[in-house]
Amino acid sequence: MNFRLTFPVEPLGPSMQYSDKLLLSGSCFAEEIGHRLQQHKFDVLLNPNGILFNPLSIARSMTAYLDNKRYTADDLFLHEDIWHSWDHHSRFSGTDKNRVLAQINASQEAAAARLKEADWLVVTLGSAHAWYLKENGQLVGNCHKVPEASFTKKLVPADEVIAALDNMMHRLFFVNRKVNILFTVSPVRYARDGVVENNLSKAVLLQAVHHLVNKFDRLFYFPAYELVLDDLRDYRFFKEDMVHPNDQAIQYVWEHFLKACIQPASQEVARQVAELLRARGHRPFNPESPAHRQFVDAMAKKARLLQEAHPSLDFGDLLNFFTH
Repeated sequence: MNFRLTFPVEPLGPSMQYSDKLLLSGSCFAEEIGHRLQQHKFDVLLNPNGILFNPLSIARSMTAYLDNKRYTADDLFLHEDIWHSWDHHSRFSGTDKNRVLAQINASQEAAAARLKEADWLVVTLGSAHAWYLKENGQLVGNCHKVPEASFTKKLVPADEVIAALDNMMHRLFFVNRKVNILFTVSPVRYARDGVVENNLSKAVLLQAVHHLVNKFDRLFYFPAYELVLDDLRDYRFFKEDMVHPNDQAIQYVWEHFLKACIQPASQEVARQVAELLRARGHRPFNPESPAHRQFVDAMAKKARLLQEAHPSLDFGDLLNFFTH
């Protein structure tokens, strides 16, 4: 008797490998997968604008990279003594305007360079709801806890999402003729929008993404949303807020991501890195015992052998941990 509806996740045609340069952009779920890729030593630039939820803001950020846009003081605003950018997450915000601009523009430059040479762009769409400033109609990527009365909220229709992403991709393909694009839809529930509204939003995103994937040869879809909402399908796989997948669910998605999206030889390297990461997280009962020292020496040897076999990867943090 089966108590879960599982489904096969088809492997990508071209798959990612350690030599690839990756750019990830999108919602907080992009951060979860991106951090795991970074931990496993993949070459990742993650969310150069910080977390972005709606597809129009993501497309706008990509266009800004392609345009080599530099932000100026006119692009910032002051709220409760903190300088913010409407296009960026609050991780860029601060009390020093010049420092905020310097951090934003450094990230812009890194993203512009990465986008032109990237082998993969991974885009995670979170919500089809977009927010606009009432005073001038400007699209907002992050509201920065400014009072809700300052904004107009809109459910962006699928054709508008398709048009924005389509235009962005045409420009990108002109600059970077080798890049592949992998779309995912975040399994995070945006319950504050309302349950019905969240489901409608996800439906818009799914419709838009699949329209684009069917239109272009170099576009792919990974079913993170379906793995959590249709396969796991249980609140025990969510955090206490009942909207964010918990670590167990994210690990489940990550394992499917490795199998479906990563080249077999790179999967094996990632498996060995994962073993070292687990060993680093081990907390011994007696750190001075001969058995533990033997364990640490064995892990140090594995890290050295990995570094020698893959000199382009940086295992310095693991080597330092197991040799000090």
